[in-house]
Amino acid sequence: MNVLVGYATAHGSTREIAQRLCSRLRAAGLNAEARSLETVDDADAYRAFVLGSAVHGQAWLAPAKEFLRTHHDLLAARPVWIFSVGMPGALRGPWKRVAGTEEPVIVRDLPGPLSYREHRLLSGVIAPQHLPLRGRVLFRLMGCRYGDLRDWPAIDTWAADIADTLSRT
Repeated sequence: MNVLVGYATAHGSTREIAQRLCSRLRAAGLNAEARSLETVDDADAYRAFVLGSAVHGQAWLAPAKEFLRTHHDLLAARPVWIFSVGMPGALRGPWKRVAGTEEPVIVRDLPGPLSYREHRLLSGVIAPQHLPLRGRVLFRLMGCRYGDLRDWPAIDTWAADIADTLSRT
């Protein structure tokens, strides 16, 4: 089965998550390909989709949202999983509770009614240079932490779950 692990990235963290998902799907025997959503020429060539985007301002990046708009009918007819890469892992203390409120905002902002099997809000890599000065100040005031906050074992488990589902279809 041909599976597209498509992504839109700002600093590379989302691309690396997509590549990891893709490698795990391949290891499970699926024909998976990780590609930037801006470079997908023939979406119809894929039988399933795992689509993700970096999150800025509680929204997917424009290229990812455009892919959803352009291929809405195709995505409605095939199995789709989605993931968003933000900074919930960077939040500490009382701010940690706020992380759970971001996911519904992100999903509501996606274009059209999107039929998908599951959505995951994942943490990415956050570095000072990723934020404007105002953002760095707020980040510090909130007691957040910089670093690579990706949970690779959780990502691997999710990929195994997707592969298991697809192998049964």
